[in-house]
Amino acid sequence: MIKITFVPSAAVIMILLTFACSNKKETDTSEQNAEVKNEDWKEMDNFHLVMAEAFHPYKDSANLLPAKENAAALVDAADQWAQAPVPARYEDDDEIKFKLSQLKADASKFAEVAKAGDDKSVGQSLTKLHDLFHEIQESWYGHSDEHQ
Repeated sequence: MIKITFVPSAAVIMILLTFACSNKKETDTSEQNAEVKNEDWKEMDNFHLVMAEAFHPYKDSANLLPAKENAAALVDAADQWAQAPVPARYEDDDEIKFKLSQLKADASKFAEVAKAGDDKSVGQSLTKLHDLFHEIQESWYGHSDEHQ
């Protein structure tokens, strides 16, 4: 014969509350992570568009003409990005602020090299600028981005 034992209702309620609260914490954390991932950084996206136009022809076929033509636009986009307020999660991040300042300086150096430098120097300067951009972007997305 099967014997059924009833657990006092207070114990059942405590177990259910414990389970419900633990799930709530997980939900709150995942919602916060989703908010961070969905947060926009418009200036980063703007710089990325210009960088893509400049860098990909060089990477794909050693064509530096688009990079030279976009040198001033890279300087402008880097300047706008460096001067814009950083997203909340970077307010106390001096490293990101330094990298944005360095990106601005490197974009200006690239523009100078693009005007007067030989193709090897232009390619090296563009690659340096691109790599620094990706360091910042990877920090934002929290992983290494395969898109180069």
